[in-house]
Amino acid sequence: MTIALETRSLTKQFGGLTAVDSVDLVIQENAIFSVIGPNGAGKTTFYNCITGFYEPDGGEILFYGKSLVGLSPDQVTYRGISRTYQNIRLFANMSAIENILVGEHTRLRANWIGAILRTPGVVKEEEAAVEKARQLLTFVGLAGLGDHLARNLPYGAQRRLEIARALANQPRLLLLDEPTAGMNPHETTEMMRFIRRLRDELSITILLIEHDMRVVMGISERIAVLDYGAKIAEGTPAEIQGNPRVIEAYLGSGAASGLNNSAPQPA
Repeated sequence: MTIALETRSLTKQFGGLTAVDSVDLVIQENAIFSVIGPNGAGKTTFYNCITGFYEPDGGEILFYGKSLVGLSPDQVTYRGISRTYQNIRLFANMSAIENILVGEHTRLRANWIGAILRTPGVVKEEEAAVEKARQLLTFVGLAGLGDHLARNLPYGAQRRLEIARALANQPRLLLLDEPTAGMNPHETTEMMRFIRRLRDELSITILLIEHDMRVVMGISERIAVLDYGAKIAEGTPAEIQGNPRVIEAYLGSGAASGLNNSAPQPA
């Protein structure tokens, strides 16, 4: 199996606080892998290290065998890693199409001179970018909404638009940060199906942070559990459900039985 992402003793500190504590993870290509843990466990800091927002204080991050440590966020993006955010970060006063075009910028070749002179090559590239953006809107279920301002879209549609913008980078690895936060049960089930579709149809590796255990247990192939920055467990959903340390440190007493009955199966 090909390894898409690997972290070795990844560590990030803020003063005297160790937010990510020597975390080792190996994520296989085309997997759906979840990272869970209570608030403050270090999940988002872990994401920020992978995507270049934070430089680790120790350890290594390998993407298809090549180090990401020291790269800026745009360099990480160019290598094929995209992400979404727990709190939606769209350009509210830009249209849906314009938001996706922002995500395409790392793949466009026009320079500022061509943009000013409006050369035929630049015009052709822009037309192709707009067409690709419309195709992505259709793929995420937002066909016909390209001219709508992002702020006017329903909440669930905004979540999908943010994913469409991330897909515009043509990623090999997609980091989703609580993609079902704020959704009702029907929207959550639809998002679960959609995440599987991303992996199956686009051959994208998915790394997921999620608090909804129905989602985690319903779509993940492997799960890692962080607590106070350290990895305390890793395994299949069944193994995590039955892990005494996870139940005690994260899920709490009595939660395991609830998890066993909580995972809907997407069609």
